[in-house]
Amino acid sequence: MPVKRAGEQHIAVFGESGSGKTVLISSFYGATQESPYLQKSLFHVVPDDIGQGNRLHKNYLGMKNSARPPEITRLAATSYSFKIKLKDGADVRQRQRRATPIDALRLVWHDYPGEWFEEDVNGPEAQRKVDAFKSLLGSDVALLLVDGQRLLDHSGEEEKYLKSVLTNFRNGLLSLKDDLLDGAPLAVFPRIWIIALSKSDLLPDLDVFKFRDLLIEKASDDIDELRKVLAGLVEDNEALSVGEDFVLFSSAKFDEGKIEVTKRVGLELILPLSVMLPFERYARWAQSKQTRGKVVENLLVATESLAAVLIENEGRLPGPLGHLLNRFDPKQVKDVAKRTSDAARLAGDKLRDINSEARAKQDNLKATLSGFRMDLEKGELEQTLLRSRR
Repeated sequence: MPVKRAGEQHIAVFGESGSGKTVLISSFYGATQESPYLQKSLFHVVPDDIGQGNRLHKNYLGMKNSARPPEITRLAATSYSFKIKLKDGADVRQRQRRATPIDALRLVWHDYPGEWFEEDVNGPEAQRKVDAFKSLLGSDVALLLVDGQRLLDHSGEEEKYLKSVLTNFRNGLLSLKDDLLDGAPLAVFPRIWIIALSKSDLLPDLDVFKFRDLLIEKASDDIDELRKVLAGLVEDNEALSVGEDFVLFSSAKFDEGKIEVTKRVGLELILPLSVMLPFERYARWAQSKQTRGKVVENLLVATESLAAVLIENEGRLPGPLGHLLNRFDPKQVKDVAKRTSDAARLAGDKLRDINSEARAKQDNLKATLSGFRMDLEKGELEQTLLRSRR
């Protein structure tokens, strides 16, 4: 598994063929290249592979200008890497003086082919399936897509579709288990598994609470079985969240003869979910002593570079989160965990004050990170996102 770079967050996306993964990533990237986004944002989203970025942008423009959705891909395990490059602000010189400067965050999006959970594969294809899964083991967050169109097609008997998709996914993981474990549970593994409704525009009356309730009513046993399979893959499986977070996505509004790409749902949450949700959850798990040894070090080290930036920018953040960041030391993680009881509670007026102050000082990295946390709060207020409180 490749070593993650400073400020690098990975997200793994799983969904059946046709569930909207390619449309989702194309719409996410394309929207970040539009003039309104560029004018208000504190950063640019820059693809590491320009050709790959152009293909995603072409998909987006095809939807926007010609009502042409992207072609469905089959058996294509693709990773997309984007640099979240901050615009110049007053903090640029400070970042340049750091021994290990972080001029950008990075998002790596792993698109795992749905066919590998729906169809048996053998020979070289089977090995490619294993290798592709190993490549995303360093992801912090996994999205499991529920297809809004398939859910609509099964109106009144949603359990048939949900059982099918969850069973296929569970069995696909079981088929990988021996190749992944190599005799020992995994310390590095996606620990937050969010269930996401794609094509949510097709179900306008379904907010995130109703989506959660539908899943619990129709598929709670299947979610529990999936959780057991995932728990069997990881070391310290109490630090694992499966089917406790929910989000709604819509890449665009698809009407007959046109695609309205400005009518999106949830796409502005992709970066906050990738960067700040793990930070909050890891701090909470460490504080509640749900992790130990190598696992807790892996979880908290993932935030160390961001913490170093925040410390150097201002020396100390208000409240317990600042105490965590200033005193963090992976070798003394037990002592740190005792001081993080409120680390995941920075919110509301205090969060807005931090963001306003950072913007006033043109501290774009701190403003971006606090802005991501504000985006998570906004998603909950708009009933697009539901976060676990565990």
